[in-house]
Amino acid sequence: MDELKKQIENLQTQLQQQEKLASLGMLTAGIMHEIRNPLNFVINFSKMSDVLLKDLTDILEDTKNVFSSEDSEEIYEIIADLKENLSKIKEHGDRAINIVNNILLSSRGKEDEWLSTDICKQVKEYVWLAYHAMRANYKDFNVTIEENYPENLPLISVIPQDLNRAVLNVINNAYYAVWEKEQNCTDRNYRPLVSVSINLNGGELCISIADNGKGISEENKQKIYDNFFTTKPVGHGTGLGMSIVRNIIIQKHKGRIEFESVLNEGTKFSLIIPVK
Repeated sequence: MDELKKQIENLQTQLQQQEKLASLGMLTAGIMHEIRNPLNFVINFSKMSDVLLKDLTDILEDTKNVFSSEDSEEIYEIIADLKENLSKIKEHGDRAINIVNNILLSSRGKEDEWLSTDICKQVKEYVWLAYHAMRANYKDFNVTIEENYPENLPLISVIPQDLNRAVLNVINNAYYAVWEKEQNCTDRNYRPLVSVSINLNGGELCISIADNGKGISEENKQKIYDNFFTTKPVGHGTGLGMSIVRNIIIQKHKGRIEFESVLNEGTKFSLIIPVK
């Protein structure tokens, strides 16, 4: 009875966390909408400023005899610096807009909508979103991330909202595994490493995520897809992540999941889906 009571209490805690996450998702979507508008203004004004600088350059060309050679040189250097700064503003503004759009896609995308998707771009975005989220939650977290994406990968039809969620769950587990190992590791030479690669081979898309973390025991390998199974402490995981991944990859995308793991050495998950 005590064990059953404990399981019920854990389940209640996990359900409460899911409710909080759902509410947070709605709040995040609203915040992202509010952020997107001023970001668009920043990008548009940077473009307008670049046009004005070109006009200013033309005016200086027409009136260059008014200034000394030293003054003209200094003015052109300032204009060049301003152009470079505007280029960086636009570059980082575009990146911020892309992040916002991806978050909105995940939180409010149409259910089960298949779209032609830039897989490399999406995966890379979520690898780094998860990294920064982990850094925010665990101040001492650090990891080397190796990425291997093919050039000129064609757009692939997937349910992006769901595939992003699957990648996010697996990469979060990888980050947590290397962080947890580092916390308990006596080997001073240990360096957390997560590798992400994408391959298109024989009509199948394969997204692989590997880590050199704590690994999975033989006993737990049989349970990883079970609802509410987690090895994380209460408050650090709901035990639903891999169950969600299985549903997305196998049920929705008609693919498969392959994984290999050695206790205390690391784990590799491969999400494999057929290309339509």
